[in-house]
Amino acid sequence: MMGLVYRKPLYAAEVLNQETVEETVQEITTNVNRYQQYIKDHIPDIAGFGIKVVLAIAAFYVGGKLIKWLLKVVRNSMERAGVDKGVIQFVGSLAKFMLYMILIFSIAIQFGVEESSVAALLGTAGVTIGLALQGGLSNLAGGVMLLLFKPFQVGDYIVQDQAKGCEGTVDKIEICYTTLLSVDNKHIVIPNGTLSNSTIINVTARDMRKLEIKVGISYDSDVRLAKATLEELLKEDPDTKDDKDMVVCVDELGESAVVMALRVWVPTDRYWPAKWRLNERIKEEFDNRGIVIPYNQLEVHVHQKEEN
Repeated sequence: MMGLVYRKPLYAAEVLNQETVEETVQEITTNVNRYQQYIKDHIPDIAGFGIKVVLAIAAFYVGGKLIKWLLKVVRNSMERAGVDKGVIQFVGSLAKFMLYMILIFSIAIQFGVEESSVAALLGTAGVTIGLALQGGLSNLAGGVMLLLFKPFQVGDYIVQDQAKGCEGTVDKIEICYTTLLSVDNKHIVIPNGTLSNSTIINVTARDMRKLEIKVGISYDSDVRLAKATLEELLKEDPDTKDDKDMVVCVDELGESAVVMALRVWVPTDRYWPAKWRLNERIKEEFDNRGIVIPYNQLEVHVHQKEEN
């Protein structure tokens, strides 16, 4: 007696899902075959494109080395000609930017990009960059103005905004920015547009600088002795002894002191050492000669009312 086999009936939804899966598999297989055939048909083009990319990278590498060599030659030539260091830095940074732009567009043209397309791209990019970087263009123009009129040079000590600490020795003058080194060796980067449109104090522009020191003495001290002491210190100091125009005077009769002042020319690079040394010597000599330097004091007088 033969056994009966039970078969589960297929519902319409299951039949539809099976057909959908088969169609999806068939579509994926067709697409894969199509891509494979496309790659086989375009292998020469793909290989050619890969070779172009490799050649472009090699050309950019070699061109970069050539640009560095050219910039080095130009910099050395300008240094031998005695050109200002700030001008050398500015020209070097500008030339580097321009040469790399020329290199990139030359590579693009050599590898199939039409010159008209490059020209159109340059025009569009110029307008777009000009609108987006108005501040950068003003900084570029400011850098050109700084190099033309030379309010300062590399190595000068300048003050742009003393309240914000924008002062220091000029380290670099580049296309858009000027870098200062503060006395505590901090880098201060100032846009050239800001520098060209602001008041700049060039502390080291001259070889000589006027030094002024004021010191108060008590009204009980001998003014003539104080004046003679200051004159003697100036004549003995190595940085001030040769100045024939030195001045020592009573500058002010203050509320609690007679203010003595001295004015003398010193070499610019010796300004601070001379000032610090003279301040110390004045205190020592005034103490030795009994000249009192007063300080602010508050005297309180108490009056007691008598009772009847």
